[in-house]
Amino acid sequence: MNLYYSNINSIVWYLKYVGLPLTLCFSIHCLISRVSNKKRRSALQKKVVVITGASSGIGEALAHSFYAQGSTVVLAARRRTELDRVKKELMSRKMPIQVPEPVVLELDLSNLDSMDSFVKKIYDSCGHIDILINNGGVSHRASILNTEIKVYKQIMDVNYFGSVALTKAALPKMVERKSGHIVFISSVQGLIAIPNRSAYAASKHAIQAFGDSLRAEMHQHNINVTVISPGYVKTAVSLNALTGSGSFHGVMDSETAAGFTSEYAAEKFLDMIVNKENERVLSQLMPHIAIYLRQCFPSLYFQIMAKRATSKTN
Repeated sequence: MNLYYSNINSIVWYLKYVGLPLTLCFSIHCLISRVSNKKRRSALQKKVVVITGASSGIGEALAHSFYAQGSTVVLAARRRTELDRVKKELMSRKMPIQVPEPVVLELDLSNLDSMDSFVKKIYDSCGHIDILINNGGVSHRASILNTEIKVYKQIMDVNYFGSVALTKAALPKMVERKSGHIVFISSVQGLIAIPNRSAYAASKHAIQAFGDSLRAEMHQHNINVTVISPGYVKTAVSLNALTGSGSFHGVMDSETAAGFTSEYAAEKFLDMIVNKENERVLSQLMPHIAIYLRQCFPSLYFQIMAKRATSKTN
């Protein structure tokens, strides 16, 4: 009985002198972070924010998040009708502050020669670019044996070369102004690679490397570079993914369907951007574990991926 009461007293002591202070400190930290983020968000008012892939999914959600902060949002994608829809929805929002009218510009990321003229249109209408968010892209669902080389080229042109060409077109005036922020929406698959995603993973690995090099080179020019690697987000990414022949996959993956909402992801991304974070992973638990295994126990990771590839084949 004495042992029982001794254990109870120990638990009470721990809760009182350890658990409660830790909980209080954590609550204070969260409150301070929330206030700080709100203050930093206010600096986005009237900032010119260019978002590629803004016609749906994460890009559309980012447009709403930045518009809500009073930013001048430049909506860019291939589908003009969808961009016009997003613009109409933004302007229908009741805002407590006056927000500049969104700018709609068509953009095909695979047309690398169009980037200079595209950026010129932005400068002509907005004067400058404060934040460039490279979000547009296309995914992939097929084995390496069954993927034609033209698909690898198409995905690399859109996901990698398109973002690089657009960034290079926007950089000179940012360097001239000594101000700017380049953001790449990469993927967890830019940090790890899984079977049947080789083209997509390769393009995102390339973006990670380019982002690291760019961050180092732009530091002297006061230009920030943020690489965000989300896990599963519930968008049409798997529906629009390319198969090995280049046709659309047309299937909503179960993992994608169970992912974060694009609105949740966009709000998290916005705070990462205003906090000028170098890089961040926003993901469910399993991708975090996979990244850890790939870094610390690669042999185990390779075994797991080989088993996954076999199970997908059978």
